[in-house]
Amino acid sequence: MAGKSRNRTARNTMLALLAMILVLFGTIGAANTWGDPKGQWTPLLGLDLAGGHQVVLSPVVEGASVQSAQLDQAIDIIRRRVDGQGVAEAEVTRLGGNIQVAIPGTPTDQQLDALSRSSQLQFRAVLVAAPVTQQAPTEPPRELPMPVGPSLDPAADPTDAEPTGESTDAEPTGESTDADPTGDGNTDDAESTNAAYPEGLLAEQPVLQAAHPLPATDTADNAASTVAPSGDDAPADETPADPADEAPATDGVDVTDAPPGPEPTSPSDLAWITPELQQEFMEFDCTDIDAQRAASEAPTSEPIVACSAGGTEKYILGPAEVTGAQLTDASSGLQMGGGGQVTGIVEVRLQFDSAGTEAFREVTTRLYNFGQNSTQNRFAIVLDGEVISAPGVNSPIPDGTATISGGFTNDSAAELANQLKFGALPMSFDIQTSEQLSPTLGGEQLRLGIIAGLVGMILVFIYSLFQYRALGLVTVASLIIAALMAYGAVTLLGWSNNFRLTMAGVTGLIVAIGVTADSFIVYFERIRDEVRTGRPLRYAVDTGWRRARRTIVISDVVNLIAAGVLYFLSESGVKAFAFALGLSTVIDLIVVVMFTHPVVSLLANTKFFGEGHKWSGMDPERLGARRSTYLGRGQFAPPEPKRTGPTREQLEGGIV
Repeated sequence: MAGKSRNRTARNTMLALLAMILVLFGTIGAANTWGDPKGQWTPLLGLDLAGGHQVVLSPVVEGASVQSAQLDQAIDIIRRRVDGQGVAEAEVTRLGGNIQVAIPGTPTDQQLDALSRSSQLQFRAVLVAAPVTQQAPTEPPRELPMPVGPSLDPAADPTDAEPTGESTDAEPTGESTDADPTGDGNTDDAESTNAAYPEGLLAEQPVLQAAHPLPATDTADNAASTVAPSGDDAPADETPADPADEAPATDGVDVTDAPPGPEPTSPSDLAWITPELQQEFMEFDCTDIDAQRAASEAPTSEPIVACSAGGTEKYILGPAEVTGAQLTDASSGLQMGGGGQVTGIVEVRLQFDSAGTEAFREVTTRLYNFGQNSTQNRFAIVLDGEVISAPGVNSPIPDGTATISGGFTNDSAAELANQLKFGALPMSFDIQTSEQLSPTLGGEQLRLGIIAGLVGMILVFIYSLFQYRALGLVTVASLIIAALMAYGAVTLLGWSNNFRLTMAGVTGLIVAIGVTADSFIVYFERIRDEVRTGRPLRYAVDTGWRRARRTIVISDVVNLIAAGVLYFLSESGVKAFAFALGLSTVIDLIVVVMFTHPVVSLLANTKFFGEGHKWSGMDPERLGARRSTYLGRGQFAPPEPKRTGPTREQLEGGIV
């Protein structure tokens, strides 16, 4: 019964491996037939094997010189653009004051456009924010109101914001909406704008405030000067209406059927949110590279939908109000306390030019008046269509010197400062040269590399057959299965992740042959050790596997760690070698567990192997096995070791 159970387990394991291989190549076939883009039956090749396209970019900056740090940051952004789909083996290097980009294959027009397009930094007011983990409802969410009532512009005529008690045009029943529980005609901005926004997320947002806060009277004067109503009929002795109180009441209203609202009068006006923009927001996918590109290419005078850098939050943003060209400096460091003491809070410091100072004063004053619990109090910093930070405004900032604090580490603050500093110089590029690259190695080197791999496998085959006789055929079959899976994995990764096989990658695959063969040798030698102690082969297989499995796993884990260190700490060719080595190591572990061990378990129950035929590789006599005594329940008592010295009788009689 135990033997039948072992056979059944071995067969089921091998069937699972077969299913895995069929799924692998079935996916490749499906991608080749229905994929968009189309898949292929051969791996994609890198620059050194297939050639590609090389572009030399020259930075174009008016009235300023390009600094070395800015050029390095531009290289990083360009590398992320052309390599955003995976391990594409694109090479982005610095060539004096220019940037040289080499792309495998033939680049598309979109890729070339991404190279020369400037990296623009924009500051936009947040109209709506929501975590992406929330599923978009089928009905329009209430926190996305269509502005059918008064404008949110603080400078608008205050008479437009006065409640009339009459029903709005957007009410399908003709009754007034229940958006004013207090009865004073004012809505609570914190409720209307953040109805579905978790308080925890709001609490974790960074805070934007003045680096040198003004006295309370100055702050109040600045705030009042911005929100004061315009026009001769504006009351001079009344406090200006809080823009947050002017939010349109839309509870219970189907905003998608609402008639067109008034024209937006400020970048924070909810009139920017059209039904089309609402639909785009609900359907927006933060993992879609094309959607991010569209957001980065949108006109600065139009609202956009964008996601945070981590893809955890998405926004509807108003038109751009401040650009990176108006930012003169950005740095990070520890915040200074009121008495000049250094605190443990890490902050990012911003400095604007004269035009940026005026624009920043106006926008921060407007956003500050929404209240710090309001989504519209936040100001998004957008780089290439991605929101890298969206702090709330803690106070009006009239002097052009601001700080962002809250939740930063030294590294994250330095990264944000670098992004802002680069965005302060909206750099575009002219294409100096654009030419096709011939493969540096070409088909002949690839052919020789493949031949080298085949020669290595043949040598392993010969050694296995010589050392293990018929059992060496298991090594041959295992290596063929491993090579088949490696080929399929590399081909599939070429379609799904744009992975390209370079000569360094081919070298990594060839080196992995030795790693795979090493696992077989460890297993077979453990079986032989058990046979030498006198165990029958069927028991030696299981005992040897239990003792060899730990060694094999530890060896593969060490190889994976080495490959990981090489991959993350190296560049270009070494990275490709490390990736191929790590991939082959994972495949080796799968093959040993799901093919080699089950096959040997099945062979141990055959007459040829089980009885130790002299050509089986497990002949007890050839291995020097000793006879053992069966104790029952699979237990054996090894025989006494053969004496090689004189007996005690010989020693006592003086005979040696």
